[in-house]
Amino acid sequence: MKHCNLFLFAILVLASRAVAAEPAPLPDSTPWDVKQLSTAPKMEWLNREGKVHSLKYQGKKYKGHTTSVFAWYASPTTLGVKPSAKKVPGIVLVHGGGGTAFSEWAEIWAKRGYAAIAMDLAGRGAKRKRLEDGGPDQTAADKFGAIDGPMTDQWTYHAVANVILAHSLLRSFDQVDVDRTALTGISWGGYLTCIVAGLDQRFQVAMPVYGCGFLRDNSAWTASQFDKMKPAQAEKWHKLWDPSRYIGSATMPVMFLNGSNDFAYPMDSYAKTCALVAGEKNYSIQLRMRHGHIFTFPEFFLFVDQYIKGSTPLPVVSRPQVKNGQLRANVKTSTQLGSARLHFTTAPHRQNPQRKWTTQNLTIQENTISGAAPPSDATAWYIDVTDERKALVSSQVMVPNTK
Repeated sequence: MKHCNLFLFAILVLASRAVAAEPAPLPDSTPWDVKQLSTAPKMEWLNREGKVHSLKYQGKKYKGHTTSVFAWYASPTTLGVKPSAKKVPGIVLVHGGGGTAFSEWAEIWAKRGYAAIAMDLAGRGAKRKRLEDGGPDQTAADKFGAIDGPMTDQWTYHAVANVILAHSLLRSFDQVDVDRTALTGISWGGYLTCIVAGLDQRFQVAMPVYGCGFLRDNSAWTASQFDKMKPAQAEKWHKLWDPSRYIGSATMPVMFLNGSNDFAYPMDSYAKTCALVAGEKNYSIQLRMRHGHIFTFPEFFLFVDQYIKGSTPLPVVSRPQVKNGQLRANVKTSTQLGSARLHFTTAPHRQNPQRKWTTQNLTIQENTISGAAPPSDATAWYIDVTDERKALVSSQVMVPNTK
């Protein structure tokens, strides 16, 4: 019965994708040879004792030398648990700025029945020790200051390549179900997830946390990096490395999770990024959510499980409609709704970390949400709902002049 349910779920997913809008084509040329990266890299195990194993795999050349990438790997088998099926789903975990390969992150997903790989994207190994053959570090100089250097010596080139290679390696393991793999990343890892989702169509779901595109328009780096670049440098960085160039080509469902006052990825740039995804997507915009390597949001697990395991899906809030001072939105849900709220702000987008949000309760009648509309001078607003599992999902963020 379980296998039958999974089969029916897969048919429904395929059917829903068949009627979705077509994804945008990738740029005529991209920095990465995705076909080459789709072959599993050479690897070696470093330590296969304990619940989480360590390994390294071969990355792309950096400044003339071949690189190694350190990673942690965990699965039900490494935890000493016999899986209920011969093959288990897989997940690729992408850390953010200041982070590294987190063994505890891989273990969390292994406990949920996944084979998980978490790689370091700063040329470092266990305990953050610099590898002799490591790739670029993750400083601002590596991410932005190298823009005039060779494309293949820049951080985003290597980070994206190493995420795709980690996926290829994970898929090569006998116990991994290649038809059920997921991708998620936090902060700069969310930024990378947005790019990889447009390049590597082998994933069944992608979930960027915080990260988005349009970084030169408004982000934590607009003033500190892009405003100090020459116009040609900023344009080159945007064309090569901004997620807005790639995420519109994603063919899998994309789940967006961010905080309303995020210091790095503000709501205007975030809304423009989300709008580029033509296919299935959902949102969890959380009021004043802090920024960090947080691994245990309930929405993390529910978002991924619904596509990979066929579990009960999260509610989906339609695009809100405003008429005669009232707003209205429909919710597609299999669970009981618990609350509904409107959040709006009238402050400028450049003040995203500090700006205040006003919250108003909305009325739920069956699967319809309604209430007073936000004021005409609102610069951003959205609806959120919680369900009986206390999971929070939201509508898209509504920003004037952003579809």
